Amino acid sequence: MSFMSDANHYQVVIIGFGPTGAIAASLLGRDGITTLAIDRAREIYDKPRAIALDHEIMRLFDNLGIAEQVSRYVAPFPASEHFGAQGQLIRRIDMIGEPYPLGYTPSMVFTQPPVEQVMRDYVAGLPSVTVELGTTLVDIRQDANAATVVLTREDGATREVTADYVIACDGASSTVRQKLGITFDDLDFDEPWLVVDIRVNDSGVRKLPATAAQFCNPARPTTYILGPGNHRRFEIMLRPGEDRHAMAQPEHVWQLLSPWLAPQDGQLWRAASYRFHALVASRWRQGRVLLAGDAAHQQPPFIGQGMCQGLRDAANLCWKLSRVLRGQSRETLLDSYEAERSTHVRELTTRIKAIGRVICEQDPAAAAARDARILAEGGGVPRTITRQEIVPPLTTGLLATKPNAANGTLFPQPWILCDGERALLDRLAGAGWRLILDGRSELRASDAATGAAGIHTVSIGGSGLPEESGVVARWFERHGCSAALVRPDHYVYGVAKDTPELAALLSELTERLN
Repeated sequence: MSFMSDANHYQVVIIGFGPTGAIAASLLGRDGITTLAIDRAREIYDKPRAIALDHEIMRLFDNLGIAEQVSRYVAPFPASEHFGAQGQLIRRIDMIGEPYPLGYTPSMVFTQPPVEQVMRDYVAGLPSVTVELGTTLVDIRQDANAATVVLTREDGATREVTADYVIACDGASSTVRQKLGITFDDLDFDEPWLVVDIRVNDSGVRKLPATAAQFCNPARPTTYILGPGNHRRFEIMLRPGEDRHAMAQPEHVWQLLSPWLAPQDGQLWRAASYRFHALVASRWRQGRVLLAGDAAHQQPPFIGQGMCQGLRDAANLCWKLSRVLRGQSRETLLDSYEAERSTHVRELTTRIKAIGRVICEQDPAAAAARDARILAEGGGVPRTITRQEIVPPLTTGLLATKPNAANGTLFPQPWILCDGERALLDRLAGAGWRLILDGRSELRASDAATGAAGIHTVSIGGSGLPEESGVVARWFERHGCSAALVRPDHYVYGVAKDTPELAALLSELTERLN
């Protein structure tokens, strides 16, 4: 039995329509790429899984025009206070202060189900994107001309669809990854945890800390997170020998929560046991098939980067796919996707894992030594580090060959002042390739060099657009340059301090892209 469709060939087929798949479909659909997105589930999972996002992801939402809707389900992520084995404060992990470099609160918590709905609603309005829910991939094959996916529907009907490229966003147990025989590299972290989400009432709110907390108690390491509204999350490490399924039962959950809450203080929303892993796919691309999101990597959740990582994958990959599919770049451009994202994920996962090792210490003597060491690092007092300094820049891939500390970092997004109004930079400059010039300098680019490459030039400060807080002016001073060439995913390709450097930078980029 088979079922018919208006089209059996798409430029891109996306397997999995969770957050990563939905953002990939959004970005490709915005560019007019004919796209099919499928998911075996018909409904959005109605409970929270991811709980944190950051300003890079909010900037991406704003580029799609959905930041305002998303913001209804978002709140700032307060400082996380880390308490040692004796209950003493040993450090804080906070967000960087104002003026915020990307225009948004740097760290946020959110409620996943309604935010996913906002993403799906956006995709529903894109004419070039088709979404088929209740549809499962059963096989995939490819040759020099196309990839073929075999799909089955809930009623047993099957169909074959061809595509120029396939993006596998089908989760940690990815069928696509398994069909391709791609293995995970194990970064050596595997710990059992129980994740508990609660809707607390007024009595519960009064009992709980006013900020996020990490209880580094060797007897029972526990994370506490304030979600939006009355949502609170506890992540509780399980001990050796504890049955993870039994521990997720309400009676055991309330027993674990008893230092903070009683059953009358709120309603259990979700209790699920996980093994916190550090895994990265050994390959992210095989021919016409590319992995993204949890299909490509899994990391412990200790600074809330899991969903952010998947959405970074989509943002990195989709502008490149669009260029290749439009014939603007050779398909070798796609090789930079794995080079950039795999390296970035491995470095960030290594940093998260180091934080996790500190948190998960279960030996009392080692925990006491840990606490003393961390306090000593702050000169005897608890020091504050920021979540943003933990997230690394890009260090390889499509970056300028002339080294500069700015290369691979996120270019800032200031508030621009125009006619008594204020607007974020991207709303004025767009989110394609941009050449940002320091308006206080005499540096200018030739229209021929930028126009041929489809680069939009914007001058900020001085004779250019006035910015509100000097964010970009300080950025240029810090990096000793007067021009920055910025990619569609907001990472800096390269910088220049004078006209010859800028001409060379533009020439190099044009050659590498075209």
